[in-house]
Amino acid sequence: MSRLFEKRRNVPKRVEARELNERTVVKLATERKHLTDIIKMVAYQAESDLVALLRPHYARVDQEGRTLLHELFATEGDIRVADSELKITLAPLSSPHRTQAAQALCEILDKTASIFPGSCLRIRFAMRPPRRIGLAFPSSPVERGRSAVAAPAP
Repeated sequence: MSRLFEKRRNVPKRVEARELNERTVVKLATERKHLTDIIKMVAYQAESDLVALLRPHYARVDQEGRTLLHELFATEGDIRVADSELKITLAPLSSPHRTQAAQALCEILDKTASIFPGSCLRIRFAMRPPRRIGLAFPSSPVERGRSAVAAPAP
């Protein structure tokens, strides 16, 4: 066991790539690097355009616009094909004001009447309505049922 500790102690904390075998160093060809850079720039520009669409609907767009979009891109949802439409319904986001901003963005994108690439399906965007949480009955239905059973009859 002490041999293993000694061996581990002697392993360098950092190893430079040039010290490794040249076969293990992966370097993209110039053309591939340019292509990946172009794809990244196009994606960033598309994200910037979406942030601009959010601007009138989200007060903190300068501070949180891209974060909101990343949350929107990662949220769960439903995809359904109906008639000549591809319906994308997204789950509510982490807060009501973010969900409202996302709903506004969905309405704007819905008006573009975009067609899903490689098909003739029109893309429809929507947000699933948030769950209703009322304060009139703060306990769960099970707890309310128990208290009704325990109450004496008049």
